[in-house]
Amino acid sequence: MMYQFCPFCTRPLMPAEVAGQVRPACLACGFAQFPDPKVVVGVVASRDGKVLLQQRRHSPGKGLWSFPSGYVDAGERVEDAALREVQEEVQVEVHLDGLLGVYSEPGNPVIFIAYRGTIASGEPAPGHESLDVGLFPPHQMPPLAFPHDAEVLEDWKRATRVGAG
Repeated sequence: MMYQFCPFCTRPLMPAEVAGQVRPACLACGFAQFPDPKVVVGVVASRDGKVLLQQRRHSPGKGLWSFPSGYVDAGERVEDAALREVQEEVQVEVHLDGLLGVYSEPGNPVIFIAYRGTIASGEPAPGHESLDVGLFPPHQMPPLAFPHDAEVLEDWKRATRVGAG
């Protein structure tokens, strides 16, 4: 939540340099707002060397493909959020095989935490946030939704020693 007024003395917040950045701050009492980042988890799940993707039902990236992913709820373990998002979006259970990487970019409040996973049970099917699901060879990906998806896929190939062809 971004404040317009100081939560302590109720005066309007003004742009001020705080900790090396311009932030909303109260010039009267010294309160400064530090916006929280948004944490998203995703799983590059595979079966028989193919990557499980979901076609996005909603923006951003509506109609494009991505790894099952979503926001971490306050107080939720990131691993539990990753397992929950896979179940919700592609209707399978996965075993998390390890942390793949953490991805962020300047000016973007989203921190993306990616895991490697193996489909443990179930057959992929679209959940309420997916138009379609599919298993794709790593060298034949459909159009991906997010700029970091290609980097995540390359990191997955290195981690799993999967070739490009």
